[in-house]
Amino acid sequence: MPGPITSATESLRAGNRVVAFGIIAIVAILGAAAVFLFLNLPSADAFNTRVEQIFTQNNALTTGTDIQLLEILAQSGTAFAGVLASYREVIFVLLVFSTALLVASLVFLVTIISQNRRISAIQATGIQVSSLLISRAENTVYLNNLEFKLTLAAIETLAALAEARMDDDVLSGAELEGLISGRPASDCEEAAGATRIKRLRDTLGNQIVSELLVKNIARRGYMLAVDKDAIRMV
Repeated sequence: MPGPITSATESLRAGNRVVAFGIIAIVAILGAAAVFLFLNLPSADAFNTRVEQIFTQNNALTTGTDIQLLEILAQSGTAFAGVLASYREVIFVLLVFSTALLVASLVFLVTIISQNRRISAIQATGIQVSSLLISRAENTVYLNNLEFKLTLAAIETLAALAEARMDDDVLSGAELEGLISGRPASDCEEAAGATRIKRLRDTLGNQIVSELLVKNIARRGYMLAVDKDAIRMV
């Protein structure tokens, strides 16, 4: 048990580091791009400054018409400055939006990868049973709140395996048969217990559930792959 927990913890920490570094990288790249862009944008007063230079360098522009032209150009420069200021605001908003979008995409991507790893780990380790309730009176087993209706023989087999699991015991086929029939294990055949296991798996129906729930330990016997604290019998 400590192995999967440690692995999951390390994976979570690694994922958090990836997210943190990714967010820092995104903010740094977009921040550098914003600084470069704003430094290279023309000043809002660039047009007015240029017009002023033209009239300063040409002393002959002193007539009424020239003055009116100067006023028109000055008004145009003021309008240009307002447009350029609004462009700066739009660019800033777009950069902020892009940063938020990229950060969210990174978080979602890492979350999806983490979920896929968790699902793969679950598939590799087998079924995760949080509760196993065996009701002999109703011939029913509740596995993670999923109800399975079993035969009397299957309930007896599952109950025997559950009792052995709570005692941390592994039952051979002969021991399982002897425990259910009440006879000494030496008088029982290994095949009889194996037959009971097969019938239990057939009764459960779901091939994946049955194979992962009842473990066959080579040269030792059978046991439930369930935490003993999760088992209850009524």
